[in-house]
Amino acid sequence: MVNRTGARENLAPAGSADEGDDRRLFGGIDLGSTGIKMLVINAGGEEIVSEQIATPWRVGERGTTEMDAGELLSALRRLNDAVDQALLPHSTDALAAIGIAGMGETGMLIDQAGVAASPGFAWFDPRGREQVEAFPARIREEFAGRTGLPLGAQATVAKLAYVQERGLSLHGLRWLNLPEFVAAALGGDTALEYSLTSRTGLIDQDSGLAWPDMLQALKIDSDFLPPLRGGGQSWGLAEGEYGSRVAGAALTVAGHDHLVAAEASGTLDSSGYHVSLGTAEVLLRVLDAPLGYDARRRLADALINEVRHVIPGKHVLVAGVKTGLLLRRALSAAGIEDRPGRDALDREIMLLPAEGALPAGAIEVTGARNDDGVLRIALHADGATPAEIFGAVLRHSNDELALLIAAMDAEVAPASHSTLSGGWAGMAAVQRARRAVLPALEISTREQETAYGAARMAALLVSPVVPG
Repeated sequence: MVNRTGARENLAPAGSADEGDDRRLFGGIDLGSTGIKMLVINAGGEEIVSEQIATPWRVGERGTTEMDAGELLSALRRLNDAVDQALLPHSTDALAAIGIAGMGETGMLIDQAGVAASPGFAWFDPRGREQVEAFPARIREEFAGRTGLPLGAQATVAKLAYVQERGLSLHGLRWLNLPEFVAAALGGDTALEYSLTSRTGLIDQDSGLAWPDMLQALKIDSDFLPPLRGGGQSWGLAEGEYGSRVAGAALTVAGHDHLVAAEASGTLDSSGYHVSLGTAEVLLRVLDAPLGYDARRRLADALINEVRHVIPGKHVLVAGVKTGLLLRRALSAAGIEDRPGRDALDREIMLLPAEGALPAGAIEVTGARNDDGVLRIALHADGATPAEIFGAVLRHSNDELALLIAAMDAEVAPASHSTLSGGWAGMAAVQRARRAVLPALEISTREQETAYGAARMAALLVSPVVPG
């Protein structure tokens, strides 16, 4: 891992001779779109145990997807119990610190007692599209330049406008992004983290403060947003409700999942891409300073974000496509629901040429754009096997990635190298496809990069570091 000054670091405490320090355990939680993962590492950064539980979404008509706060917290209890049992052969010690990372845009409206007042909406939930189109003209005109985000249903402000129109008053409520809600539920402070809050549409990227015009449009005041902190700072101490392993652990919110994953690998610098391929596929580019209002507007036209990094003072370009969502649906349509089935399909795809064995245009795929996410497949010839269809989805997402790269190259110097990580990165077919569009591609071998990054940030919260 690369520390915030750019030097290599390890997690062993500087000059420590206390054997107890070497036995300390650190947890990382990744609140992902498909699953919630928890990974435990030791003071040397070695992975000890990892457990996962399905993200408790409630899926409705036309892609509506939401989460009940009580079901989320119940899932976390079950996950903590599973980690506790998995740790028993290794240690009976409590966790010294816990870092929490997760998806952007999703969060909870809470009352003054910290109780959720509404479900949390998935970032890919389509609700709110009509409401943002009804925002005042000045808001719609300035939104991308101020917030660094395209104006659409994905931004949190769209969901806030939606619940207001459905009759929920935001008066007296506050907003917490999902990792911050979990930190508060564990007993930590009620506070926001910059990289996550950058994705709400409530923050002016130049000032780092709430955008007054957006607050006015939603009829809320600055109290709606708890205090802001950088990723990796202290969120207080965990209480014992979730088990003795958790009680007393130092808490931190690590930040937006893709950024935390990139920090874990130590590969994200200003000359390269870090590509995280989970449900969404996200390309990250580090910036030493914001690009400014006009550049943000141009980038937003290409559905590219310019927002704050988990590292204080840094910004990032975030360009995404819904590759993983489409790949998952392609597998499901083929009746493949498990890892062995996916591995067998991967082998079949690699027996085909990269462009497939059917005539050009035989399989037409759309849906990867970040404002879409609906897998549409048109078959213009026979022979469209699951391997051919999966390969066509990969080529379609390659085409969308190439458009994003061209838009970023118009604002910053082209990247010279890239790293691919995430749950789909282990497929040979995915690696082959991405080598066609990404420069000097390296593949991360870590399966739980975000959870590992969160655990590392938890360790750094309580441990001095020495150069490695």
